[in-house]
Amino acid sequence: MTPLARKRLGKVLLNAAGILVFLYAVFPVYWMVSTGFKEDDQIFTTEFIPFPTHFTFEHFERVLTEGVANNSIWLYMRNSAIVALGTVLIGSAFALLSATAIARFRFKGRSLFLVTLLVVQMLPAEGLLIPLYMMVKRVGLGDQLLGLIVTQVALTLPFGVWMLRTFVAAVPTSLEEAAWIDGAGRMTAFWRVVFPLVAPGLVATSIFSFITAWNDLVFALYLMSGSEGYTMPVALQYYFGQKGVDWGAIMAGSTLMTLPVVIFFLLVQRRMVSGLVAGAVKG
Repeated sequence: MTPLARKRLGKVLLNAAGILVFLYAVFPVYWMVSTGFKEDDQIFTTEFIPFPTHFTFEHFERVLTEGVANNSIWLYMRNSAIVALGTVLIGSAFALLSATAIARFRFKGRSLFLVTLLVVQMLPAEGLLIPLYMMVKRVGLGDQLLGLIVTQVALTLPFGVWMLRTFVAAVPTSLEEAAWIDGAGRMTAFWRVVFPLVAPGLVATSIFSFITAWNDLVFALYLMSGSEGYTMPVALQYYFGQKGVDWGAIMAGSTLMTLPVVIFFLLVQRRMVSGLVAGAVKG
């Protein structure tokens, strides 16, 4: 086999492997959406039915109209949106400031602080449930969405700091110094020079924080004592009843729950692309 043929064969194998990985990742999402449109007799069958033969909106209508635990499904969607967006805004702000301080300044205990962040990120979230629960209750934020936001910020902040630290450190200090020479202050140089170049990392951490807070089940279940404070993952648990599992409603609710994540990604992915080509160089 010639080198050119081997090269082409390698590309074909890589493309085939990429397609297999893509199908493996997308199939659960497809099955969730398709099951939400299937009738009950097609859901509770041992026969493999890849496509719904008769589309039905019964499950979506039941989720949207009947609600869960005497509350509208929109209440749980609103709670999830408040927690997720609050986590993104607060967590991103603290992560950006912390990452900038670590990347730009040298201070005592800096290395220990970075190692501590890494160790905390390695701990399972369930292991932090009891101490975070006690801290939230002690400061008077128990059974409040703000307490859940603070908890999610604490869980996602270490990753955000580590991610943004790399982006801030990659920005040459000469760009800031050039802005200072042109008469810009420290804050102006940061927002007009450094911030556009750090924007892709900020978007990446925002997506991670949003998905983590949006999909959280354990903390939302244990920190909220009343159903009015539950988020969407907790609300979907009510379809697991003693008499059986309403898979149609679960798949329909999960599909509705996935849409805001997709919309959020579509909204911020443009900022990721624009941040990569943001101008630090004129001309």
